[in-house]
Amino acid sequence: MTLVLTLDPDDPTPPYEQLRRQLGDLIAAGRLGPGDRLPPLRQLAGDLGVAVGTVARSYRELEQEGLLTSRRGGGTRVAESGRAPAVNRQEMLEGMAADFVARVRGLGYTDDETVAALERQLRL
Repeated sequence: MTLVLTLDPDDPTPPYEQLRRQLGDLIAAGRLGPGDRLPPLRQLAGDLGVAVGTVARSYRELEQEGLLTSRRGGGTRVAESGRAPAVNRQEMLEGMAADFVARVRGLGYTDDETVAALERQLRL
């Protein structure tokens, strides 16, 4: 599986938290399942253009939540027994949409500009 993870340098949320949230959301949505292997720290850090410590902190926090397991030589995987709390997919989508709307409004975009940009992206 190819992970699509992005960090927004304009987001005031620290990069490690942006990454932790995205990975947690992928696990909660079932896009990453038990036993799935995550990219090595150095590889993901290079792909995202961040320090290895940033990725390590994200992985470590998800491991503390019981969502990931790490083993030297075995990589980092989604935990077999650790499951994200059951999440209603529609509620998750609504929450992400609400966060997005609040953010673009905070940046001064109009609702019409936002809808037009989303429609263009959905056609891709």
